[in-house]
Amino acid sequence: MSNQAWQITAPGTLTLNNIDTVPDPGAKEVVVRIHAVALNYRDKLVIDHNPAYPVKHKANLVPTCDGAGIVEDSGQSSRWKKGDRVVVNPNTWIHGADGRDFELDKALGGGENDGTLRKWMTVSDESLLRAPENLSMEEASTIFTAGVTAYRSLFYGGVKLQPGVTVLTQGTGGVSCYAIMVAAAAGATVVATSSSDEKLQVARKLGATHLVNYRTTTDWAAKVLEVTGGHGADLVVDVVGAQSIEQTLKCTAFAGVVCVVGMLSEDPAMPVNVMAELLFGGKTLRGQLGAGSRQMAEELSAFMARHDLHPPVAEVFDFEKAPEALEALTKLSAPGKIVLRC
Repeated sequence: MSNQAWQITAPGTLTLNNIDTVPDPGAKEVVVRIHAVALNYRDKLVIDHNPAYPVKHKANLVPTCDGAGIVEDSGQSSRWKKGDRVVVNPNTWIHGADGRDFELDKALGGGENDGTLRKWMTVSDESLLRAPENLSMEEASTIFTAGVTAYRSLFYGGVKLQPGVTVLTQGTGGVSCYAIMVAAAAGATVVATSSSDEKLQVARKLGATHLVNYRTTTDWAAKVLEVTGGHGADLVVDVVGAQSIEQTLKCTAFAGVVCVVGMLSEDPAMPVNVMAELLFGGKTLRGQLGAGSRQMAEELSAFMARHDLHPPVAEVFDFEKAPEALEALTKLSAPGKIVLRC
């Protein structure tokens, strides 16, 4: 069968092409009809040839790493069958908690590895997990990068997530929305910051208890300390990085953990003063590259089905509107994820 895919033909430029026919599956491979693709900030870096992403990609790369679809064909030894609803596992990390099996240059949608922004894919059995039955294809496509990034921070970050623990989130992008709803479902108290009261109401619906508008409350760290009775946040999911890290550490509890999962600062390389807070506060600053393992994705999938959680989708674009979807990703104007329906 013929295949359609978006390819990077120049920095910042996507071209929709007919590419090679879809290979028949090997013994432990499947052919997946991709139905939805969620976009991530990493995809934008790759497409723009931004030097902030350290892996150069091949010519005419098919970008994006997240996708959900339906199995159309499977090899004789495959664990999947026609009709299975699946989510793509875009990296080499399958089991375990420490990330030693993660290889950045082998992740889909970068380097030499074509990604999910196409109609059909032939992939190995290990490159898939079952999509939660309670989610649409569009919702399921957001699980791996945004969902697992948040889940890994919450459950593998070094703080036991339970009632009595306070979690601080930033903004209402995909990772933060996942962090809010998963932490709240696990019984933690969530303090959510955002740039507008309208977005904060979305955070409240997802489960946040305390809301802080960082535009109207510039010393938002003081407000976080106030609403937590001076204790601060036991765990922070930091998606901003340098621009926020000093205030973040100021309102992190003694011996608390900050999981840095993004670098949305206007100047990601700006100098920061963090040593006193880290040393005298006994605080941990934990960098987290990549989303996580397939095992974590499967745990998250089961958690979402058990609690009937639905990640917010900001906007859905048709497959043919990929450039417009990337523009919407850049603006980050609505809570949740930008998704392409294939």
